[in-house]
Amino acid sequence: MTRVLVVDDSPQILATLRLNLRARDYEVRAVPDGKGALTGAAEWHPDLVILDLGLPDLDGVDVIRGLRGWSAVPIIVLSGRAGGGDKVGALDAGADDYVTKPFGVEELLARIRAITRRAPAGEDLPTVDVGRHSVDLNGKIVYGPGGARVHLTPTEWGLLEILVRNPGKLISQRRLLAEVWSPNHRSETNYLRVYLASLRRKLEDDPSRPRHLITEPGMGYRFEP
Repeated sequence: MTRVLVVDDSPQILATLRLNLRARDYEVRAVPDGKGALTGAAEWHPDLVILDLGLPDLDGVDVIRGLRGWSAVPIIVLSGRAGGGDKVGALDAGADDYVTKPFGVEELLARIRAITRRAPAGEDLPTVDVGRHSVDLNGKIVYGPGGARVHLTPTEWGLLEILVRNPGKLISQRRLLAEVWSPNHRSETNYLRVYLASLRRKLEDDPSRPRHLITEPGMGYRFEP
């Protein structure tokens, strides 16, 4: 049974999530503040954390940093803060996804399923399928239908590798730019648009309606297997 730690100071949201998650066979622990989040994570070892940013004792970003100091547990931020700066700050601190309030329960459940499907951090993934294409991570080669090799530039490969190694996880624009280019290129989001469009032309059946290399406007990109 998947363990979910829910952190929110709203009794109504805690009750709603507890009810819906338990109805789908998740084991749930609910806490109302940042101290409870850190203590609960250390004692209970959840498989997933759903975290509000506006907590009464600690800012949610500080909770994320505290968890990331020792744990790779997936974190979904569930917050009323809709500003781009808040989203980027949470993702750069180590959150895996960001959902704004008010939220749809079915959408949140879909995000939970996507994150819990992904492989644990550090697990070797020799090949990953992107639609009808196969990505050989060890050989750094992409094979198309029928086994034909697909040529990628070093930059395209760098972006693709980060995304496919984190299936279901939202990767921020700033992280992609910093890791593929350099920390000095964190504002050149036009680079990402150009290279992701090229990757979609090479790997997606319909580049105008991508199914695997997904844009999350204003936040980043996600690989959906």
